[in-house]
Amino acid sequence: MNNRSRRILVVDDSQAILVVMQAILSELDVEYITVVDSAVKALEKIRQSPHPFDAIFTDLNMPEMDGMEFIRHLGELHYPGGIIIISEMENRIIDLAANLARQHCTHLIGNIAKPVQLLDVERNLKKLDSFVGTEEEYEQPISEDKLLEAISQHEITPFYQPKVHRGTKQIKSIEVLARIVSKDQGQVMLPKRFIGVAEDLDLVNLLTFQLFEKAATEFQLIRNELNYPFKLAFNLSPIQLNDTSCPDKLALILELNRLKPQEVIVEITENQPIVTSLQLETINRLRLRGFDLALDDFGTGFTNIHQLKTLPFTEIKIDRSLITYIESDRFSQVLVDSLIDIAQNEQLDIVAEGIERIEELQYLERYKFSLLMQGYLISRPKALHEFVRWIHSWQRMINSNP
Repeated sequence: MNNRSRRILVVDDSQAILVVMQAILSELDVEYITVVDSAVKALEKIRQSPHPFDAIFTDLNMPEMDGMEFIRHLGELHYPGGIIIISEMENRIIDLAANLARQHCTHLIGNIAKPVQLLDVERNLKKLDSFVGTEEEYEQPISEDKLLEAISQHEITPFYQPKVHRGTKQIKSIEVLARIVSKDQGQVMLPKRFIGVAEDLDLVNLLTFQLFEKAATEFQLIRNELNYPFKLAFNLSPIQLNDTSCPDKLALILELNRLKPQEVIVEITENQPIVTSLQLETINRLRLRGFDLALDDFGTGFTNIHQLKTLPFTEIKIDRSLITYIESDRFSQVLVDSLIDIAQNEQLDIVAEGIERIEELQYLERYKFSLLMQGYLISRPKALHEFVRWIHSWQRMINSNP
């Protein structure tokens, strides 16, 4: 999404800050800018606006209603956009603000120190790109008929993206991502166009099982290319966790393909909170069957630190909005450092998602003994035969640079 089409709300009791922010956003080609001098007025604007704001820049220290209370109200309104704090924040305050935002089901993606600088605002708008997705993901959703046809024609196709250990450079696991590949034209459709539709039509389990079965049959071919053990990782949404028979169905597909649950990671996406007794039962049953469990997009979603410690996860994946431009973003640096400490204390694997730039990789070098890497810089998601070719290239590279 380009800046011109973004809708931005700025909340600060300082008229000087509002003037500066409006000037900076205009210079960055943002057309839809709303500025208010109190959180109360901001909530009124949010309720009245016919279009949701893509991002809200807010001060913390304001009279009448401070930034923390404002963020709580944003959670109550189910505000879906990104939140950037305008404040010079100590590390402990960043941790607390981020955890409170998670508890209120809001998405805190950065902070800007005062005096506000254009480069800081620009960097956070770029982080918003990784938070909301890319333009190509905003194409028209698939129709019900087209989705049913794709499932009946077995066009749900696994694409593979590796998670690589930063220190050893070995492939520790491979995430299986759903694509629809039309048999007639070979066009590839991204999941943003069909997953939501599948959930609305109660077809997401059928889609998942078809993907699971195809990847399970292809597992042996990938295993033949590597001379060490690795795991496959699949995504489940919190909606699917309401089906308590899901673990048994997945285990049966594996058994028919001579695989074990211990060779599979189930990644739970954070697009909805995990709160029902059925969801908790399914999570426990998955672990009882031997599946590993990963919490996807951690850091900006719905799961707080307490839930992370009480639910039986074996891996956490740091949301890519915290990895984008991390080398120059103090907010992200503090949060990532904190998340890695938590993962190590809880003996969890930890994955940095969305690595796309060499500068991000270089910054993450400090965590090379404990971090798994995933992102376009390492490999884009690829269909089976293209992924096998990537494995060959990767192995040649690490053998020539031990």
